[in-house]
Amino acid sequence: MNSFDESMIVMNELFGKDYQFALATTINDMPSIRFVDAFFDKGSFYIVTYDNTQKVKEINTNKNVSLCNEMYNFSGIAKNIGHPLDKKNHEIRKKLVKVFEPWYFIHNDESDEKMCYIEIKMTHGFCYKDGIGYKMDFINKKAKKFSFECDIVFVK
Repeated sequence: MNSFDESMIVMNELFGKDYQFALATTINDMPSIRFVDAFFDKGSFYIVTYDNTQKVKEINTNKNVSLCNEMYNFSGIAKNIGHPLDKKNHEIRKKLVKVFEPWYFIHNDESDEKMCYIEIKMTHGFCYKDGIGYKMDFINKKAKKFSFECDIVFVK
């Protein structure tokens, strides 16, 4: 197994669930950051939101975004892929409803035409697990694997 394939297994283990990230967007060179719940699947992160939010407006202007939490960081291209009930979103909707089950229907109204999913196709990123770091190039499907120990103390 090559380093990129190994890094995808780690990505699925770490982020193939409800995971909170700081999402950074920009508009007119002004950065904007907010926390979002995200789910990783097949090289992309998915976010459930509404078309009239500031983050979606900023993504419509500049599709380059970043995600960060603890020492994990990723960059990618974001796109509004439409309403959850759109036929093309059937498979990802099943996964998102399951992953976000504790709150999905409490905080989201699928009868609202403004509800949407954001897909962030990863371009580059860094994650680590069990003393191994992975610097990933999602475009070329390559990863550099190296020893990594996080020496920052996170207080919760």
